Amino acid sequence: MTRQLPRFHFYKRVSLLPTAALMAGLLVLAGCATTPPAPEQALQAAEIAIGNAERNRAPEFAAPELIEARAKLTAARNAARNEQMVQAKRLAEQSLADAELASAKADFVQASAINDEMKKSIDAMQQEMQRNQGARR
Repeated sequence: MTRQLPRFHFYKRVSLLPTAALMAGLLVLAGCATTPPAPEQALQAAEIAIGNAERNRAPEFAAPELIEARAKLTAARNAARNEQMVQAKRLAEQSLADAELASAKADFVQASAINDEMKKSIDAMQQEMQRNQGARR
């Protein structure tokens, strides 16, 4: 005589399968939900860019952009301390962009000043040449 398994055993086995799948899914999600590492490279890059902008006379020619870069770097450090690593990285990258903008703006202002001086010098030389040509006639 063959022995029949009671029906409730079959249902218990079937109900364990979705539970096991759910548990596996939760483990995968828990692994993905761990805090990402601190954005050390992004923070260092922003610090270096701010230092370069300061050496490039950005405080004199692009102060608002440099102030914004410093504020975002401070906010990025605070976010990293609070383990908000995604926000910290985003703020550090924005700080880097603001510092590079400040540096570029300072370069532009300085180059424009040099260009203006060169134009004045050229104009003065042209006037001198015209005077010298008029005196020879």
